[in-house]
Amino acid sequence: MTHSEIEITAELVRELLLEHHPDLAGLPVRLGARGWDNQVWRVGDDLAVRLPWATPTADELLRKEHAWLPVLAPGLPLPVPVPRRLSEPSERFPRPWTVTTWVPGTPADLAPATRAEAAADSLAAFLTALHRPAPDGAPVSRDGRGGPPAEHAEGFARGLAAVTEAGLIPDPDAVRAVWEDAVTAPVWTGPAMWLHGDLHPANVLTADGTFCGVIDFGDLCTGDPACDLSAAWSLLPDGAVDRFHAAYRPAPDPATLRRARGWAVLRAFGGLLIGEAGRKGRPGGKPTWGPPAEAALRRLVGTARAVGR
Repeated sequence: MTHSEIEITAELVRELLLEHHPDLAGLPVRLGARGWDNQVWRVGDDLAVRLPWATPTADELLRKEHAWLPVLAPGLPLPVPVPRRLSEPSERFPRPWTVTTWVPGTPADLAPATRAEAAADSLAAFLTALHRPAPDGAPVSRDGRGGPPAEHAEGFARGLAAVTEAGLIPDPDAVRAVWEDAVTAPVWTGPAMWLHGDLHPANVLTADGTFCGVIDFGDLCTGDPACDLSAAWSLLPDGAVDRFHAAYRPAPDPATLRRARGWAVLRAFGGLLIGEAGRKGRPGGKPTWGPPAEAALRRLVGTARAVGR
C-alpha cells in the first residue's frame, strides 16, 4: 500500500466541502474508515466523503463507482453507498472524490454474522439481485476477477507457498485438492454477469447477527458469478452455506460451485496473510481478517472431503 503524501484530516474534509459543496460544510465530520484505496469520512448522519489515498488506481475505481452504482443500487435488497456527487481535483486535493450515502453497520470481520438462516437468505437475495447480465460497456476486472480460476494458477502457487511457509494451514495437500478440482471444472459459458468482485468480510456489514449492507464497489466488474459466490464460505456461520446455495437463483450448478470453491481458496490466502501481518504489527495488516479466512479453508476442505467420499 502506497499512502498519499497528503494527510487527510477532518479539517481538510471540511475545507473541501466548503469549496465544492458549501451546503454540506456545516455538517459534523468524523472518520469512518481507512481502506486499501480510499478513506471514508462520515458527514452528518446520512452522507460520507470518499477520498483516494493509498493506491494510484483509486481514482479510476472511484469514477467507476460513481458511474455505475446509482444504476445498480435501486435493484439491490441491501443498502449500498450510492455516490451522489463527484468532485474533480483541485489545489487543495489533487484527486477526484465523491460524496456518497452512508451505510450503517459493522464490518463482518469485526462482527461476524451469527443468525445462520437469516444471513444465508440475505446474502443469497443480494447476489441473486446483483447477478444480472451486464450491458455493453460495463467494466471488466483489472486483475482477472470473474474469469476462470485456472488463469490464477501462479497466484495460487505463490499464495499456497506463502501460507504454508508461515505455518498458517494444517493440510496444504487438502487445500491443493480443492484448487485442482476448481481449475478442472467446466468454465462459465453464460453471459457476463454483474459482480461485486471483492466480497470479503470487511466489505459486508452486519447488525443483529445478519447482513445489513454491502460497501466498497471499487472492484465492480462482470463475468462468472462463481467469483462472488465464493464469499459464502468466509461470510456465513458454520452450516449455512448449503442454505445459501438453495436460496440463490438460479441454483448454481456443480461446475459453478467447484469454481467458487477455487475462488474462495484464493481469497482465503489473502485473508490469512493480511491477518498474520496484523498480528505481527506489520504495515497494512489487519488481524481480524485471519479468522474468517481460517474458517473458510476449514469449511472448503471439509466440503471437498465429503464430496470425495
